[in-house]
Amino acid sequence: MTDPHQPLSPDVIARLLTDTDPYLSCDECFARIDEFVEQRLADPSYRDVPMDVHLAGCAVCAEEAETLTELLS
Repeated sequence: MTDPHQPLSPDVIARLLTDTDPYLSCDECFARIDEFVEQRLADPSYRDVPMDVHLAGCAVCAEEAETLTELLS
């Protein structure tokens, strides 16, 4: 069980305080993540603001993007 008194790491605090505007749900992110990673690999300067914001605040989706990036590179 999770200890309710365990301190949060600075990374967790930063993710909790991240501005999530424009909002993108995890379902929407997963629907777009393949194309996003392919575009980012083809052009490292490629930006998709909703995806960038979501990945900065969601560790699960960020891990998925990282895994796809490793598989495709």
